[in-house]
Amino acid sequence: MVSKRLSKEAGHRRKFLAIIDDTPECERAVAYASKRARSTNGVLVLLYVIEPDDFQHWLGVEKIMREEATAAANAALDSQAGRVRETLGIEPELVVREGRPADEIHKLIEDDQDIAILVLAAGAGKEGPGPLVASIAGKGAAFPIPVTVVPQNLSDEDIDSLA
Repeated sequence: MVSKRLSKEAGHRRKFLAIIDDTPECERAVAYASKRARSTNGVLVLLYVIEPDDFQHWLGVEKIMREEATAAANAALDSQAGRVRETLGIEPELVVREGRPADEIHKLIEDDQDIAILVLAAGAGKEGPGPLVASIAGKGAAFPIPVTVVPQNLSDEDIDSLA
């Protein structure tokens, strides 16, 4: 069970959470979430999750790999945030976490009671909709807030008309 959402209370604004990763469809999720945030006077939150499986090495190598992963996460967030600032003039909140993506999404939703909508994008390739969208159907992986799934093949015009 998720804690009470505060986005409708005085001094709070509804937040739209989009996940930044290296999938091509993540840009569609950001486009939709940022336009929904702007059109509803909400806030855009961009989350990048660094998966710890990559750091199973000797201590010195692990430290360097973690620093490189953090730098890559910040660069990806900065790139997406720059596009949002440039095209829509809104300032997103940027969050980097380390862990399993579904777990970290759940934790962030619990930690930030203003997050009311999770926006994911479904890939259009033959390999399936993508790991996060696939996890929604997985056992016990459902998210505790509404999830909007944006098809990867939506154009900017389509997103504008829907957001």
